[in-house]
This record gives sequence, C-alpha cells and structure tokens, in this order.
Amino acid sequence: MFVTKKSLPRRTFLQGMGVVVGLPLLEAMVPAMTAMAQTAAHPRYRFGAIYVPHGMIMDQWTPNTVGANFDLKPIMTPIKAYQPRITVISNLRRPELGFDTNHAGAPASWLAGMAPKRTDGPDFSLGVTVDQVIAKHIGQDTTFPSLEVATEDFTALLGSCAPGYSCAYANTLAWQGPTTPLPMEINPRVLFERMFGGGATADERRARMKEDRSVLDFVAEEVATLERGVGTNDRKRLGQYLDNVREVERRIQLAEKQSQASADVPAEPVGVPEVYEEHVGLLYDLLALSYEIDLTRVFTFMMARELSQRTYPNVNALLPHHMISHHANNPDRIAAHARVNTYHISLFAKFLDRLDKTPDGDGSLLDHSLIVYGSGMGNGNVHSPYPLPMMVVGGKQYHAGNRHVQPKESPNANLMLAILDKYGIEQEKFGSSTGRVDL
Repeated sequence: MFVTKKSLPRRTFLQGMGVVVGLPLLEAMVPAMTAMAQTAAHPRYRFGAIYVPHGMIMDQWTPNTVGANFDLKPIMTPIKAYQPRITVISNLRRPELGFDTNHAGAPASWLAGMAPKRTDGPDFSLGVTVDQVIAKHIGQDTTFPSLEVATEDFTALLGSCAPGYSCAYANTLAWQGPTTPLPMEINPRVLFERMFGGGATADERRARMKEDRSVLDFVAEEVATLERGVGTNDRKRLGQYLDNVREVERRIQLAEKQSQASADVPAEPVGVPEVYEEHVGLLYDLLALSYEIDLTRVFTFMMARELSQRTYPNVNALLPHHMISHHANNPDRIAAHARVNTYHISLFAKFLDRLDKTPDGDGSLLDHSLIVYGSGMGNGNVHSPYPLPMMVVGGKQYHAGNRHVQPKESPNANLMLAILDKYGIEQEKFGSSTGRVDL
C-alpha cells in the first residue's frame, strides 16, 4: 500500500497586504497513517468565562432538584437543548461580606476568588484570575494567550465606582497580576483587525475600508492555490470557514454604516453597533472564530457592566438594568429583571450553537471547551454575595453534565480550583478556597 498524503502545518496562514488569515483544522493537517491523539487533530482544550451584571432572579434560576436530570428553571429555558452539557453549581459565595458586597467587588472577585483591596485610589490590588492561570498553562503558543471583550467601556471613569472601591475593579474580569487588570475590548472592528489584520499600516487599513474590500480579497490567490491541493472535505470546510469570516466582516461594515448614518443618537466609535444584540453577536462570533483557528484558547466576556444603565425594550424592560435589579420586591420589576436574565441566556445559546456546530478534531469546539457563565451577585436588590448563579457548559472531559451540584455553602474559589484541576493545573489553593467543588 502506498501512502502519498502530504500534511499541511497546523500553523498555516494566508497572507496578503498585511492580512494574515489563520485556518481551521483541516484533514490535510493530519499526517497519513497517524493516530489522532498523536497529531495536530488532538483537541486543544479551551476556557471561557461570561459575566452578566446585577445578579439573577434566583428562584427562576436555581433548580429545585439536586443531582442528575435537574429541573430547568425559566431563565435557563433558551439553553434547554444543552442541558446534557450543563452543570449548575449552587451555594457558592463571594469572599466579600456586608457593606463590601458592592458593584465593584462583584466582577473583581468572580474569577479571582478573593476580595479586592479596599481602596478607591491607584493602589488597587487583586489576585490573578483563573482565566489568566489557565492562559499561562494552555495559551502561550497561541497568538493571543487570552482575549478580553465587553460591550460597555467605562475605563474613562476614575476614582470610586462603589464606596471605597476603585473603578479598576469594575472595568474588567481579567487580572494578570495583583496590580495588572487587563483592558477589555468593546469594538468588534478593532478585534477583527487584531485577528485578521487588514493592512500593515493604518493608512493601508483605511484605504481598504474606503475601497469597501474584504480582507479575504487580499488572500484570494492563496485560497485558490490551497483549494487545488486539498481534498473535497477540506475544500468544503475551508469554504464554510471563509464564509463565516466574510459574514462577520459584512456585519461589522453594516454596523459602521448604520452608526455613521444616524443623526438622532450620539456618535459611537466606529465598529460598535447601536443594537445590543448585534454587538453581542459579533463579539461571540469573533470569539468562536478565534477558537476555531486557534488564535486563542482563553477568553473573558463581560456582557454588560455593573451599574449598567442599558435598557432592553425588546423584552419590555424599559427601565435601566441597574434600576430593575433593585426591584424592592416589586413584582413588575422582578418580572422585567427575569426577562433580561433570560434574554442574556438566549444570546449565550446562539454562541453554544456556533461552538457545537463547528468541527474540531474528533468532535466540536464545544466538546473541547469549558465555559463558565454567571454573575458576581445573587439577589441584585441587596447586592447579595450568596448564593451566586453559576453554571459550566462544555465537554464531558470537564464535567458530567446534566447535573445540579449543591455543596454546603462554599467560596466561589472552590469552583475555580476544581476548574484548574480539569486543565491539569495542580494547586493546593486558589484565592480563598477551602476545598473543591465536585465537577
């Protein structure tokens, strides 16, 4: 038997005029007659963390049953199809207590598992967050060890964003070191250009945008050459991937035109859609693409910021999100807050669909990922640090799925320590941990 198959390097790129387009895993990247586990097709494991502010309506989130086949409560119904991949973890608490359970501490301690230093000055301090520990372990051979994205930018705010707490704590989820918060990118255009280029210089990028040309136009010749050298399945896979890139770029361009054409609202930075759902969708799609071509294996996403004044008229939540979270047990505000919680989950469901439908080695991107979703508050009405709404979604190698785990009251750091175990990162302690959650 003669084996003539040639393999492409896993790090194959298409290049042209400053554009660098990575490729998904193709069959041609797997050497002939080589076991899957010994090749580039062996899955890259990934991690993501998605934060929503102001807590949840907990009685519409927390399952009544514990263990396998838990009952799905109303807020989670948009992800019912993924229940076999979901583990809900209850009875977790943040390390802050009493007056310190505020809107600055909530996102800060969510992935750090420890309380931030109380200060509203430049001497802020927090521990390294779990995403950065994982990025150091699995992300050092990718272009971006981690990506940090958000939909709202308040980095211009200085001083206190909660009584006695610096705004630095509220502006990001990711901390590379005790005094090194990582900025979160809100502009899909900027993120797209970071991922795919678009010109070696700012002038080249502006010229390409003015000509209304796609980044893919500059690598068309290389695409044609590649297609001639790979099999039918790879041509189909490549075509689907490039279609996805072009579609995301088209939506960014459309959002820019809409933003520039509007005379009724204040001007926004180019690339930030006016429609929240489009903004979130673009960021999710860019994160999925970055997973697919192995630009990063770790991300954090703040879907909205604590103290957000965003309204959600599409789900009949006409008052600002922060205001309805302080519902004072008003039934109408509770219902509005629950609708916002459910709406956020529905957008997350689309991201899960994308990951689940994207092949990756011997499975899908979702099979090879663990995504943490939740908030740094429970009952937003009283800034409650306990219990927190937390779940993980992903592949079976990370957790059994279809379970509601309910330990005795435990630090949220216990979940973070259990997550580190799943990535082969052996630590006796993380933040304020006292043990491990059973994933």
